[in-house]
Amino acid sequence: MVKNKGFTLLELVVVILIVGVLATLGFTQYGRMVERARGAEAKAILGNVRELAASYRLENGTISGFAATQANIGTATDQNPSACASTHYFTYGVATSGTASVTTTATRCTSSGKAPQGPSALTLVLTTNLTTGVDAWSGDY
Repeated sequence: MVKNKGFTLLELVVVILIVGVLATLGFTQYGRMVERARGAEAKAILGNVRELAASYRLENGTISGFAATQANIGTATDQNPSACASTHYFTYGVATSGTASVTTTATRCTSSGKAPQGPSALTLVLTTNLTTGVDAWSGDY
């Protein structure tokens, strides 16, 4: 008596479905991890702007007058972009309040930025009190 050795069609379909579900979950998680890495890049740039603000305050005794040009934010190729550019995933901005508080913002580009574009304009905000040295992070990343 000869027995056929192999898988049935039903067994193969079940295995293919399981592999498909696992692949879908893997791609979803991969996309999230890549986006978090892009957020880490934005955090590093915001930290650099914070350091520039602290240096400005040490030199001038106040944060008043600290603006995008002192924070290396603008439209030149060697600056962090103030508008979506093909070299960055985010745009950056800076605002001051009082004599010791600076708020820096990174906003994810949804068009005209480095490909791939973000699904929505997610933001990351760093508010620093340069007197106390306290940082407060908020936003989507």
